[in-house]
Amino acid sequence: MFYECTEPVNKQIAAQFGAVRARTLALTSGLSAEDMMLQSMPDASPTKWHLAHTTWFFEEFILKPHCPNYTVFQQNFNYLFNSYYNAVGSRHPRAQRGLLSRPGLSQVLDFRHHVDDAIEQLLAASDCPKVQSLVTTGLHHEMQHQELILTDIKHALWLNPAADIVPNHALKTIKASPKPQFCTYPETLTTIGTSGAGFHYDCEAPAHQVFISAFSLRDLPISNGEWLNFIQDGGYQTPGPWLSDGWDLAQREQWQAPLYWHPQDKNWQEFTLHGWQPLDPAAPVCHISFYEADAFCRWAGWRLPTEFEWEYAARQQNRTVEGEFAESGHWQPGPATQPSLFGNVWQWTSSAYAPYPGFSAEQGALGEYNGKFMANQFVLRGGSCATAQAQMRHSYRNFFHPHQRWQFSGVRPAKNNH
Repeated sequence: MFYECTEPVNKQIAAQFGAVRARTLALTSGLSAEDMMLQSMPDASPTKWHLAHTTWFFEEFILKPHCPNYTVFQQNFNYLFNSYYNAVGSRHPRAQRGLLSRPGLSQVLDFRHHVDDAIEQLLAASDCPKVQSLVTTGLHHEMQHQELILTDIKHALWLNPAADIVPNHALKTIKASPKPQFCTYPETLTTIGTSGAGFHYDCEAPAHQVFISAFSLRDLPISNGEWLNFIQDGGYQTPGPWLSDGWDLAQREQWQAPLYWHPQDKNWQEFTLHGWQPLDPAAPVCHISFYEADAFCRWAGWRLPTEFEWEYAARQQNRTVEGEFAESGHWQPGPATQPSLFGNVWQWTSSAYAPYPGFSAEQGALGEYNGKFMANQFVLRGGSCATAQAQMRHSYRNFFHPHQRWQFSGVRPAKNNH
């Protein structure tokens, strides 16, 4: 992670720290202590674990090395709430996080208050650029976990037939959305990634030149209505458009529709963080795997864009990052009011998550944050309705395994220009 400090910014960072930490707690409003212990699958984590892990990050990487008088809240928390940092020590098995009834929620919240007070005191006492950089990294890390809090609890509540809705937010209602069209781009030699000022993860660097052939990219993602056409045309029963691994998985898991869809009385219902809702045909399809996204594009005669095509188009169309993000409080993709490559749903690309030419991982334990996952995953771009807008930028690279569906992942097709 890289962050350039050009002047003392402690007051600004302290304000950001308070706001981000408060927003994490706000996301748990309406959840019980029992809700926050649920782990519905190994890919997901309990809300309580997210609250503790994001706090552990500040304690482990900032307070312990940079605050000599700091008192560690609880020694065994390093084992319980380390995620995957081997350089820091051993850790509790990921798939068993839902078994951690202790510490209780109240103790985890005490942990947060303890660390928050210490970080605020450290920022007030020091204008060290290294501390500023690490706190900024911690805030972006926490914003990632805010998104995971929403996606993970959605999966857990979906498995409970008696689950109530998550309160304090409302569905977005749009009477009409623009008609989708393909935007054309000429062949070009362009700069991808970043090496400049401002926060970015190491996997977004260095900036480098990429040649892109002429292509077209749709200005709106694929809608639920379009996905219904795929289903009705036998999309989940016909192997032709599927990659072999994807077809085998779809048959083994008996996929018939995106995750959270359920047929009812010749119509479809969709589980949301507002409970079960009638499927909105104008809203972007979401909770689809890379395999499904790729199969749909092949069925339609299109293809997935590369991440380089996406970033080039985003820089041409969207000078600023504008779209439907988590700050809206909707937490469910809705019909677009205007075209944007950002927000609503993450968009699968055909690009493998791999290092850029000249990539250099962050030194120390934080070097494990991104680089060691550069195998067997695909890049997604653009952010979703559960992503904090404050962490998004044109160069941001998300990545997941091709089978995973529980994130707000959708598809924006591309095609070649001949």
